[in-house]
Formats: sequence, C-alpha cells, structure tokens
Amino acid sequence: MFGAVFKPAAGRAMNRRCASIMVLFCALIGLVGVPQSARAVAARRVEDAALPPSTNHLVNSAGSPHAIFLPSVMKAPTTVPGLPFDPYATRSGEATYYDATGAGNCSFDPTPNDLMVGAMNQTDYAGSLLCGTYVQISGPNGVVVVRIVDRCPECPAGDIDLSREAFARIANLSAGRVPITWRIVSPALNGPIVYRFKEGSSQWWTAVQIRNHRNPVWSVEYLSATGAFKPAVRQNYNYFVEASGMGVGPFTFRVTDIYGHSIVDNGIALVVGGEVAGSAQFPPMP
Repeated sequence: MFGAVFKPAAGRAMNRRCASIMVLFCALIGLVGVPQSARAVAARRVEDAALPPSTNHLVNSAGSPHAIFLPSVMKAPTTVPGLPFDPYATRSGEATYYDATGAGNCSFDPTPNDLMVGAMNQTDYAGSLLCGTYVQISGPNGVVVVRIVDRCPECPAGDIDLSREAFARIANLSAGRVPITWRIVSPALNGPIVYRFKEGSSQWWTAVQIRNHRNPVWSVEYLSATGAFKPAVRQNYNYFVEASGMGVGPFTFRVTDIYGHSIVDNGIALVVGGEVAGSAQFPPMP
C-alpha cells in the first residue's frame, strides 16, 4: 500500500519539476527571442527608411544603395575652407527697391514671370559668390524669399535692393526703405543644375556659368588633358573662366557648393551662348 502510494507521489514531484523546468525554459526563450525579433524588425525598418533615392547623382554620396545611413549626433555645420562669411548667420540691414527685370550683374537672363529677385550689397555680393543664392528676408509686414541676380554697389553691408514685387511682400512701397533681417536658404528646385556657356567661348577661351543651383556655388573645375581637375577662375560677372581655353569638349565638370557638396557631370558639350542640363541638384544645406 505504501509503495503503491509513494510511486505516484514521486511521479507527481518529477512532473512538477519537469513542468517548472519547461516553464523556465519557455520564459528564457521569451526573454531572449522577443527582443531579438524586435531588433531584427527595427533594423529592417531603419534600412528601408534610410535607403537613398535612386535619382541621387551626387558623386560624393555614400556607396551602395543598400547601405544603412544613420544621422550623426551633434555634428557641427560644415562649409568649405576659406569661405569669407558664415552661411548660417542671420544678417541685418535695410531694404529698398528698384525696377528689376531678373537680369543684372550676375549675367542671368530676364525673368518677367518671376520677379522675386534682388540686388546684393557690394560687400555681401563677394565677387559674385552670392549670385543665384536664395535669401529669406523678414520685414515689417512679412517674409519673402528672393534670388540674388544683381549687385548694388552703393548699398552698405547688410542691405538688399529688391524688386518692387518682392519689396511689396515685406512693406508698403510708400515706405521706400525699411529695416530687414535676412539669411541664406536652400529651397527645393525643379531639375538639375544647368551649365551656360558665354558668348565668345571656344576651345581657346572658355567661360561657363552655373544656373538653377540650390546652394551658392563655391567652385567650378574641369577635367584637363592631364587627367586632373583644374579650377576655372570666378569673375565678378558670375562666370568661371579658363583664359587658355578648356578644349573642344565635351567636358567633365566638378561643381562644389559652399557646404562642400560636389556634383560631377560628364559629357557636357560646348554650346556657345546656350545651356546644357547637368545630371543632379545639390542637397539641402546642412
């Protein structure tokens, strides 16, 4: 009788121990397995969300389209060495207005359908460095974004001479002159950068201008016969000139903005007095 009672009791104890071990084992699987699965899902989400667009033609973009890009923490703003001003600063001055057409010292064509333009003071014009740059201007009555197309030689540092249409966005025209603050911005643009060859360009003297650029252009280089990139010289009228000529073309250009982004374009034909589209646009300012 005792034996008959004892064996089932031992069996029940053993079953309880086995059950306890199984519970513990299952718990461990749960503790280890779930976070691993969550991490795997999170990693897939990060990879999927971080894939760069297939249309990115920037030569300095990171390698494989399947790479994972994570944001840098506390990364300092970047600019090219030697930049004569702080592109992240907010400046102050005064705004006036003139009868703008979109043309001017920057050698752009008139833009009668887009007169949100302005002329930069001599100091901040910086030898045409701010030609084509977009600036956001805050005035007494509002805010406007304009493209710099001209130079105002008599304007003090900080001042911008605006088109009538742009001035009317920030103040009454009757005011004539108003205090402003302004800063460089990086708006989204349609299409890639555009190369424009100046009239008179040839294989012996070549002048090229960059148009439709999101950020201020720092340098334009061409691939010379030696196989090395050679910088063209910026002119006050917003062309980059090689006085001895770049050759007959087609050309390979490397265009760099003030933040250090570079675009390399191959096969750019010499079209005198005409435009040739590039392959990419600059990314937003950092």
